[in-house]
Amino acid sequence: MPARALSLLDRMIDRLTVQRDSLDWARAAVDGKAGLVLEIGLGKGRTYDHLRSLFPPRDILVFDMWRRVPQELVPDADRLFTGDFQETLAAAAGSFGRCARLAHADFGSTDRQHDARQAERLAPRIDALMLPGGIVLSDRLMERPGWQPLTLPNTERWPYFAWRVDDGAGEGPGKARTQSPAPSAPPLLP
Repeated sequence: MPARALSLLDRMIDRLTVQRDSLDWARAAVDGKAGLVLEIGLGKGRTYDHLRSLFPPRDILVFDMWRRVPQELVPDADRLFTGDFQETLAAAAGSFGRCARLAHADFGSTDRQHDARQAERLAPRIDALMLPGGIVLSDRLMERPGWQPLTLPNTERWPYFAWRVDDGAGEGPGKARTQSPAPSAPPLLP
């Protein structure tokens, strides 16, 4: 008997299970290291809620095109960036500098070509916010000089990707990353 095709429910369960396992892995990978968390793609707020439970009391900067979450999942106004990802990530980098220990980018859609273009545009914007040694997780493959691919557990059920940001990635020869946020940035929690 041929294998049954996965239903949409099966696919959703696989995707969310792999996502949760990857976030749990990332928690252990950044444990004890200072820095913020970036949630790129708020969506319905499920992952943001999970990140809040994994990373108290870390600040989480949240990015999406618009806000469509229940009131109890709305981030503080100074931590929510709505609008085009390229513009809002650049604005956050201008305000916060290299501040993030973990970035979770969940911007995938059913249009793989669009997602590939989006990943190409977003990788340098994400990189501008990352601390050396930071972890980037994504539901889409991204490439960036100085990002070292990592192996995540249990991704045979659904593709998920991780990278460690090397010192000086994207900075050019001889230029080191800075770890302090820009002076005008709101106060940050570890």
